[in-house]
Amino acid sequence: MRKISSFMLLAVILFSACNTPAFKKGKDGLEYKIITTGSGAKIQYGNYMQLNFATYYNNGTKDSLLNDSRSQGAPIIEALDSISTPAAYFEILRQLRNGDSAVIRILTDSAFKKAPEQMPPFFKKGHYILTTVKIVNVFTKKEEAENARTKGIAEMKVKDSIAGIAQRATDDKLITDYLAKNNIKAVKSALGTYVEIIQPGTGANIDTSMVVKVNYTGKTMDGHVFDSNTDPSKGHLEPLVANLTDDPSLGNKVITGMKDGFSLLNKGAKAKLYIPSGIAYGKQGAGADIPANSILMFDVEILDVLDKAQAKAEADVQMKKMQEMQKHYMDSLQKLKADEAGKK
Repeated sequence: MRKISSFMLLAVILFSACNTPAFKKGKDGLEYKIITTGSGAKIQYGNYMQLNFATYYNNGTKDSLLNDSRSQGAPIIEALDSISTPAAYFEILRQLRNGDSAVIRILTDSAFKKAPEQMPPFFKKGHYILTTVKIVNVFTKKEEAENARTKGIAEMKVKDSIAGIAQRATDDKLITDYLAKNNIKAVKSALGTYVEIIQPGTGANIDTSMVVKVNYTGKTMDGHVFDSNTDPSKGHLEPLVANLTDDPSLGNKVITGMKDGFSLLNKGAKAKLYIPSGIAYGKQGAGADIPANSILMFDVEILDVLDKAQAKAEADVQMKKMQEMQKHYMDSLQKLKADEAGKK
């Protein structure tokens, strides 16, 4: 379970009234106010709280959202006790009832007083971190809390499934519109990847019993190149050994959309793959280069198709290279430490 100390400093809902005099003084630099809209008894020690929360950074003029628990999927359910709940927050949360909300703020100076080096560079002293908490439900027994969590996860999966269907339709239209606009002829593979064959190969089509060696360049639909093994600036020029089997010892796995597109190719083929987000990196994305729900385009060349024995030999060679590189790094590090020690 998440510690309340973590989510209080990392999340919240937009709340612009941070300069009002209604805030009360709490412990450890916290200030708070409670919006009483709930009913029933206040949360008791040992109860379980189902809550929504979000966190903003306020620069004095506007609030910037840092995190919102409602976008994390599974419901947030925490016990109210003195072990998992820091004392300063415990004193505030114990005043709430089911349905109540609280707005909590703390100056950046106070939040990072003990570890100023951990303060993000865009945070400034004298500004506030705002957190809002909404109590969605209160449970007196652990079993009730676990049942609510299970139910919430099931509901989340249904919502994700519905959202996934809508996203697939959106992606397919974006891809087909792009192909039509650019007069590109492409074939749709089984799972939704569109394949434009630039140069046909020879032999049987690739299947899930194979491992392939590939040159590739990956782009987002706006043309941003996020990776390539043919561009020296990306720092790795060796062919990708793409393992399409279920045997992890035979090389690296690739995203489902690439695997899907390969099924229409064979040895020597050159092609462009247009991969919907759901069989790429989905709603999670992949770092700053690949935002959530990104359609990806890959220029690929199938250099070779390996059977399992060839793939195992290739994987062993790659493993040996990695071990040699690691040994070289460790030897260099030890030599550097020895040299530094000799200078003292």
